[in-house]
Amino acid sequence: MSIPKPLVQTNQIFIFIMVLIGLIIHPAILLVPFTVGVYTLLRKQNPIIMFGKRFLKRSANQYKQEDKDQQIFNQWIATICLGLSLIFFYTELTILGYISSLMVMAAAGIALMGYCIGCTIRYRYMMWKYRRSKA
Repeated sequence: MSIPKPLVQTNQIFIFIMVLIGLIIHPAILLVPFTVGVYTLLRKQNPIIMFGKRFLKRSANQYKQEDKDQQIFNQWIATICLGLSLIFFYTELTILGYISSLMVMAAAGIALMGYCIGCTIRYRYMMWKYRRSKA
């Protein structure tokens, strides 16, 4: 299964902007991307991507494709970090809240520039698992 790259980028922009707004206005706004992340992980369907499909000018298979499993992995990382951030802000560990939120925002921003941090983490994890199975 794969996802058209413009839809993946739409989700990355959504995450980046929502975290930025959350950090500028109020950390409770982080509940929005966190909730979308939890929904995505439970249903294996991202509402931002589903909404964005309406705006594709060509059929989905005519765009460069991204691996759905990789996107789910990336969503796990973002959702966990956002969840931690919400917990940190709620428990008044503000600096840790900012750090975990900024990590999500940085990862989304860097991905928009073409480098996927989650892809590197997943690749290294898969290689580690492979090497362990061979030993």
